[in-house]
Amino acid sequence: MKKVSYLLLLALACISCNDVVENKDISEVKPKVKKVPIEKEYGFTLNDYEVVRDTIRSGDNFGGILGTHGVSVSKVYDITNGIEDNFDPRRLVVGKPYVILKAKDSISTPEFFIYEDDRIEYTVVNIGENIAAYKAQKPVSVKRKTVSGVIVSSLSEAMESQGLSVVLSHELSSIYQWSIDFWKLQKGDQFKMVYNEKYINDTIYAGIENIEGAVFVHQKKPYYAFSYKVDPESGETDFYDEEARPLESFFLKAPLNFSRISSRYSGRRFHPVQQRWKAHLGTDYAAPRGTPIWTTASGTVIASGYTSGNGNYVKVKHNDTYTTQYLHMTKRNVKVGQRVRQGDVIGFVGSTGLATGPHVCYRFWVRGKQVDPFRQNLPNAEPIADNLREDYFASIAPVRKDIDKIPFKKI
Repeated sequence: MKKVSYLLLLALACISCNDVVENKDISEVKPKVKKVPIEKEYGFTLNDYEVVRDTIRSGDNFGGILGTHGVSVSKVYDITNGIEDNFDPRRLVVGKPYVILKAKDSISTPEFFIYEDDRIEYTVVNIGENIAAYKAQKPVSVKRKTVSGVIVSSLSEAMESQGLSVVLSHELSSIYQWSIDFWKLQKGDQFKMVYNEKYINDTIYAGIENIEGAVFVHQKKPYYAFSYKVDPESGETDFYDEEARPLESFFLKAPLNFSRISSRYSGRRFHPVQQRWKAHLGTDYAAPRGTPIWTTASGTVIASGYTSGNGNYVKVKHNDTYTTQYLHMTKRNVKVGQRVRQGDVIGFVGSTGLATGPHVCYRFWVRGKQVDPFRQNLPNAEPIADNLREDYFASIAPVRKDIDKIPFKKI
């Protein structure tokens, strides 16, 4: 009996000891603290602020947005006056994102207003004590890509079948617009190119940076194109072939992607608005309202205004010989004195002035006399200067090597 009692006491003692050990282990276990990831954007550590994200809506204005977040009318006035050299708050665009950073204090004081001008550029407005505004960019990386394609029905279809951007199709067709008629591509035509894409924060696609070089085989003939910086100071680049010959002509064939030519240059035409016979010293290109109009050659804008006959119009002087004019725009996109390059958008199709429907009247002067551009023997673009030819061939050699290494895609 004593032996049984002794064993029972010993067992209870062991249980008690285990309880103490287990309790001790539990008391020493520390709760795990979840680390909050550091979030950085726009040059700020967002963890330090209360972050409000929103989008500009129809009817929004700068003062109204700030007012809903507790900024007084007088403070908005001071901010607007203090940032006018760097940011115009009257030009907020519907659909653009913005962010307000607030202090983590008892009243959530607004300190910064950040407006995204586009996918890459943004404007930071200090709306706190030190009123100021500055522009900045999101971190952008550039990735080099290659592609090979074959035409089955169209260039855009060949691009889309590989999941490529329609912008890339537009860029390639722009390079070859003087050499290849893209309405007459044949099944089996092939192309290869080396190009660069932009990415925000190394992950978000942000468009095409540039095309370094390409080759397009049309009707079994290869057409090479290489980008070359002809003016390092301005950064101006053009495309040339493997023999350093320019791919572009001095003038584009038309000032827009048009539906049809609704009226040609004529010494006598019945005017649909004035209801009388008179000379028509231009070429009318019919197109949907809002279609971009581009300058057919590089030059300087010498007129950008409105008259009752022309409506909204732009006039560009290209050199001492050639001048062009574009009439009936719904909106002008350039100012007098502005330098424009061939293909730059100078306005948009409309029907202002004496016009019955949306179109652009394209007028052409040679040494001060209006002429029919279709009857002119127009010059080619200027070739590469002799002193740049050696550098050109050296710069395109590695690009051509990379292009030639890409296998042609076949049907």
